[in-house]
Amino acid sequence: MSIKIPKEIKAISEKLSAAGFQAYLVGGCVRDLVLQKKPKDWDIATNALPEEIQKIFPDSFYENKFGTVGVKTNALDKSLEVVEITTFRAEGDYFDNRHPERVEFVKTIEEDLARRDFTINALAIPLHLKSKKIKVLDKYGGKKDLRKKIIRAVGNPPERFEEDALRLMRAIRLAVELDFQIEEQTFQAIKNKSSLLKVIAKERIRDELIRIIMTEKAALGIILLEDAGLLEYIIPELREGIGCTQNKHHIYTVFEHNVRALNYTAEKKYSLEVRLAALLHDVGKPRSKKGEGENATFYNHEVIGARMALKILDRLHFPKEIIEKVVLLVRYHLFYYNVGEVTESGVRRFLTKVGVENVDDLLKVREADRIGSGVPKAVPYKLRHLKFMIEKVRKDPISPKMLKVNGNDIMGILNIPPGPKIGWILSILLEEVLDDPAKNNKEYLEKKVRYLGLLSEDELKKKSEEAQNKKEEFESGIEKEIRKKYFV
Repeated sequence: MSIKIPKEIKAISEKLSAAGFQAYLVGGCVRDLVLQKKPKDWDIATNALPEEIQKIFPDSFYENKFGTVGVKTNALDKSLEVVEITTFRAEGDYFDNRHPERVEFVKTIEEDLARRDFTINALAIPLHLKSKKIKVLDKYGGKKDLRKKIIRAVGNPPERFEEDALRLMRAIRLAVELDFQIEEQTFQAIKNKSSLLKVIAKERIRDELIRIIMTEKAALGIILLEDAGLLEYIIPELREGIGCTQNKHHIYTVFEHNVRALNYTAEKKYSLEVRLAALLHDVGKPRSKKGEGENATFYNHEVIGARMALKILDRLHFPKEIIEKVVLLVRYHLFYYNVGEVTESGVRRFLTKVGVENVDDLLKVREADRIGSGVPKAVPYKLRHLKFMIEKVRKDPISPKMLKVNGNDIMGILNIPPGPKIGWILSILLEEVLDDPAKNNKEYLEKKVRYLGLLSEDELKKKSEEAQNKKEEFESGIEKEIRKKYFV
């Protein structure tokens, strides 16, 4: 086994050794090195106290109560920019399944390793020894579990999960990240202690969920969360799709379909937003279902699902921009398009509704929806033709900002102050330009502005509302017939 220690780590260990202290590589970086993978970050454990570490490394920071000092290295490799050095420690009783009542610094690395979560993370490499041969300290059989591809709790599994309930999710995350199996007693302990997840901060749950969803085995991760009894405390709304059959156009239950859609996006390495939207795109189906068997219907499930997605992601404290993107993708994933029935102006209105910046991701969710339904082709001819049409009109004016006149122009032409009248006129102008981009020229639009300026406020407001509420051909009477036909 070949293990290479970066020069930055060697330099840190040499300084600790010169000051009379021990230094060990610990945790996930050792696991990754044994697996011949590049570590995402580097952690060192030492018998030096935090204040002693800071004396040795002036360019450092200490902003926690767990004995961890961040040492800056100025390395070009981002994983080495900051190396965390933590004093050997043991943790007292946990009063809330999240935080130890106290953190005690201890004398030996063996005591420090005893507090760790899983055997594969309870490995250490001594850096302070003179020996040229790298030795891995392995008190709990972590190397053996790595060879067997097993996730096993250190010591007593229930106790490990009672100490920090987030370890319940971390076990699932490691299993899908590494493509490992969870050892039977450890998995049983996860199931027995699953309710402890209720006390964990939503931000911590969100972060573990993101890491699960961003793996290639994301779908397996969701299934394991359900099998372990954890999904109930993360996204219980997804569970409503378990056993919820669809109709003659679907061979899978709603839950199976959503998970399969997620699997497609993970295989394609799509973004977090697309993966979340694929997982949640049909979350509203169980609540919209009418009837049973092959003629069951799910009218407006995309609208219901968008509202549910908003509540789910807000509850998990996702950033606003991610929430808005995912909700939009869920809301509009069910667009209708048929070659010859939808015109270029219809495509422009569609882009106005969903945003040019979102349309590519929306098409990816549509692909996932198709593959999740069991069809062989992610991109059939209709979808390829729609992509062609989108590229054709992508640069056409589809928002007020792209018009050749703006609010200031309107105020100048009509000699009026700022007010709602400006917005009404812009809406009317945009509607004309969506129908015919050739009308987006300054001379024509200025002439139109003068005409609209002659209308009363009531007439202008009515025309603006008609323009804003005009149905795209994607959601026209044609689509209603299709929706009836396909029971959606």
